Order: sequence, then C-alpha cells, then structure tokens
Amino acid sequence: MKVNVGSTDRRLRIIAGIVIIALGVYFQSWWGIIGLVPLLTGLFRSCVLYSILGINTCKA
Repeated sequence: MKVNVGSTDRRLRIIAGIVIIALGVYFQSWWGIIGLVPLLTGLFRSCVLYSILGINTCKA
C-alpha cells in the first residue's frame, strides 16, 4: 500500500475514528463500527479513496 495520508490528516483521522467508536459504544449502536475506517486509514497511512482520486497529503 502506498502512503498517501500526511501527518495532520493522520492525526485527525485517528481522533475522529476513536470518537466515532466511543460514541457507538456509549449509545450502544453498531454505527460505531464506521469509526474503524478513519482509524485504520490513519494508522496505516493509506487511503483507497485518496488513491482513486489522486490525492496525496504527504509532504515529499
């Protein structure tokens, strides 16, 4: 997988993922599973949608 998620983008994705998962747990909703998407893309620093759209937030 090619790295295409920069450091600021990565931090925001990880935080958003954790918040979404926590809200899912708090409200006892399976919708919290959606938080795995930003969390995993932040942890692996690779986003499939960015690859498709040709976006790269990493500094050279």
